[in-house]
Amino acid sequence: MTRSEWKAAARARLGGGIFKDQWLLGVVFCLVVSAIVGAAGSILPGIGALVVTGPMLYAQKYAFLAQAREDRGIDLNDLFRGFRDDFGGTLLISLLSGLFIFLWSLLLFIPGIVKAYAYSMVYYVKADHPEYGWRECLDESQRLMTGHKWEKFVLDLSFIGWGIVGSLCLGVGTLWVMTYMAATEAQYYEYLTSGKTSPEF
Repeated sequence: MTRSEWKAAARARLGGGIFKDQWLLGVVFCLVVSAIVGAAGSILPGIGALVVTGPMLYAQKYAFLAQAREDRGIDLNDLFRGFRDDFGGTLLISLLSGLFIFLWSLLLFIPGIVKAYAYSMVYYVKADHPEYGWRECLDESQRLMTGHKWEKFVLDLSFIGWGIVGSLCLGVGTLWVMTYMAATEAQYYEYLTSGKTSPEF
């Protein structure tokens, strides 16, 4: 598959238009996730966001992955799934992946970015394999992303135009872009796990 195909599949799952029900539900989901992480950071500076980021990101990835592969839409009941399914596990994934990315960043900026892309599929892995611990999730994400980091980087760059337009809409449009990116990333994970990938290097 190509970038255009992943993005087309994402748009189709979102209903095909930015004001379709599924796209708007995705916007609400992303808004609530951002609001909760932001509020936690404000209430308990330095620790609040750390505690909720993992469970909330897991919930977001779970919801969009379920939408990508099942005949169902975005389910707002999934918002707190990270706390229900495995709070400790998702918390550790967030803390330790963040720590490793930070440590690699101390070497040079580029290694930190590379490591961030290596761990970019970690919550999808957890959603697919709830029995995995944090180490297995990080290792599997790294395996999936071997040879695909540049491909994912270019995919992310392809949303720059959308991001600029979204930021011009009083910043509110950014939520629509976040939803589009989340749906596309779920399609990309499906591609990585399909067995039909061909790493570039």
